[in-house]
Amino acid sequence: MGKNNKMKVLIVSDSHGRNYYLEKVMERVKPIDLLIHLGDVEDGEQIIRDIAPCKVEMVAGNNDFFSSLPKEKVITINGYTIFLSHGHRYAVNYSTEKLKDAARSHNAGIAMFGHTHSPVIDMTGSVWAINPGSISQPRQEDGIPTYIIMDIDSKGQIHFTLNRVYKDNFRV
Repeated sequence: MGKNNKMKVLIVSDSHGRNYYLEKVMERVKPIDLLIHLGDVEDGEQIIRDIAPCKVEMVAGNNDFFSSLPKEKVITINGYTIFLSHGHRYAVNYSTEKLKDAARSHNAGIAMFGHTHSPVIDMTGSVWAINPGSISQPRQEDGIPTYIIMDIDSKGQIHFTLNRVYKDNFRV
């Protein structure tokens, strides 16, 4: 953790075994204090741990068939309780309400999820829903892979920024 409990967290999901952009993004946004991966790593757990310059929190997605990763997890970062889930068990393609209910049942004020491959930053209601989209296979209209940076500032305030990976920058 940084000075004054400031933190910078990289949030990604749905890499599906394709870690090229993830590696480039980690290089671009460093230093980071924590990497959160919200599932569908597809046998990439050890690779992700090896390339991450920090602690890693991961949960299993619907395509992580033989993974030993937990299906969901509750973590606390600087006083914020966060429910991590891939989201597929909560019908997130239709609504985040079941996911938010699950987060509430764990006394979490933030629910982070993946699965839809489309980013969401919903800071309404008693539980915020955060989805970084897909770092490798985006489904939103512009078709550009996305990730979220979560910053906790020196006053303890939390900020989420959606970022796009532009292929031109990485000379694919």
